[in-house]
Amino acid sequence: MKVPAAVAKALRDFGTDTVFGLMGDANMRFLVDFVGAGGRFVSAVDEGGAVSMADGYSRVGNRVGVASVTHGPGVANVVTALTEAVRARSALVVVTGDTASRPNHLQRFDLRGVADLTGAEYRRVLRAEDVSRDVAEVLHRVSVTRRPVLLDVPVDLHGEEVEDTSPRRNGGPLRQAFGPDEDALDRALGVVASARRPVVLAGRGAALSGAREDLLELAELIGAPVATTLLGKDLFRGEPFDLGVAGTLGSRVSTETILAADCVIAFGAGLNDYTTAEGSLLADKAVVRVDVDPHRWECTAQVDVLVVGDARTTARAMVEQLRAVGHRPGGFRSERLAAELAAYDPREEFVDRSGADTLDPRTALIRLDELLPADRVVVTDTGRFVYAPWRYLHVPEPTAFTHTLNFASIGLGIATAIGAAAAAPDRLTVAVVGDGGGMMGMVELVTAVRSGLPLVVVVCNDGAYGMEYRALERAGADPTPSLLSWPDFPAVARAYGADGVTVRTMAELEAAVVRLGAAPQVPFVIEIRTDPTVDIVD
Repeated sequence: MKVPAAVAKALRDFGTDTVFGLMGDANMRFLVDFVGAGGRFVSAVDEGGAVSMADGYSRVGNRVGVASVTHGPGVANVVTALTEAVRARSALVVVTGDTASRPNHLQRFDLRGVADLTGAEYRRVLRAEDVSRDVAEVLHRVSVTRRPVLLDVPVDLHGEEVEDTSPRRNGGPLRQAFGPDEDALDRALGVVASARRPVVLAGRGAALSGAREDLLELAELIGAPVATTLLGKDLFRGEPFDLGVAGTLGSRVSTETILAADCVIAFGAGLNDYTTAEGSLLADKAVVRVDVDPHRWECTAQVDVLVVGDARTTARAMVEQLRAVGHRPGGFRSERLAAELAAYDPREEFVDRSGADTLDPRTALIRLDELLPADRVVVTDTGRFVYAPWRYLHVPEPTAFTHTLNFASIGLGIATAIGAAAAAPDRLTVAVVGDGGGMMGMVELVTAVRSGLPLVVVVCNDGAYGMEYRALERAGADPTPSLLSWPDFPAVARAYGADGVTVRTMAELEAAVVRLGAAPQVPFVIEIRTDPTVDIVD
């Protein structure tokens, strides 16, 4: 077989069933061979969209996502999406190929430089006879490190005949399970055992390790309420002592409870400034952190004990050792706290600012949470609107939620949601975007339509770049230049083969969901008209 066929076969042997991409000289033969080997090729409108789709596929499917783009401008177009994937620690491979070795090639470009710029790893196949092994090694490496790789299979090699030497590896769900360091575990147990008002905090890592039941058992044993990071969202939903998302998104009860704690035990959580409210929630507390990655760049918290280990394995070890010494819980899990949590109503935390022809996005998202099927995937773009879906739109488990805030770029949400829909075809995928990011990403609805990937796109349209509007207003400057006039979003959707409606009242929103139905056949856009002067962050 020739090199492109060997690349396709190595991917299929690993278990890769879907590649997102845009065809060009560097990858067209490989993509034809991949489809011929039984794979699915999802052809995107833009290379950056293809990488975002593979990113969403990886995050929601918990497996290696694969995108493929051509050299030169194809690689240049993925910089923003690839940087987002790197910072999200997505298991992602972008397959490309350097231009033929002649100095006047119009698409010559520094591929290694792009990888370095984004933070991705760069791997180049140097010899045709090594291609199968190299591809297999890259896929396995990415599944372990969760650092995206830009894989360069140079065009000069594509015509060479090779033998298949790729090992067959399991390309299923990603796992990173290993036990904790015993010395660190002993120190952590000393801190936990002496705490009187502990809180157990879980992040995405805890969810990925399957630690939910072990963490609940640990929390009950030590008398701790439970909370999550944003990416651990809804891991404990329905439990009587679930505080919900901690930090700047936390409810009043959640924040007051964590402030009153004397110890926080964090499992698989980044402990960034948002989770810790810039450190204020951890002040004057003992902090134990359990994580497989001791060097997470976003962790800004001061930690008393770091335990390097898998969340589930470590939680189980803690439970067993605490039970062995007869540990008894304190009284932090009180009847009063359980009653406050049971009585919590998010509508009581803000004043509804809906107008005659606009909806407060908080009120709208609370109602959508009630109306949309509960078995869903939620993906958000970036912008001021995100505070509403992050707080009020729930998911069945944390891996059914993700966002594209890691590089703080708008416009990636819809493509990421398309990848999520491909990874979870049995669930309704809901993308929540702003008007600016929504218009940037709307072109990929074409991809969703022609690939048969229905999803719901909720556009919170305040006719402005909302963050900038509020920032200018706070600075005493004229916010008018941040106001924008867009085409009709549902009309744009229909031009792409999708459908949609604009809503300005609660009755119209409820009617839109009825029209949507439980299983939309094509992407469906719900444009919610909102007021840029309403501050939903307060």
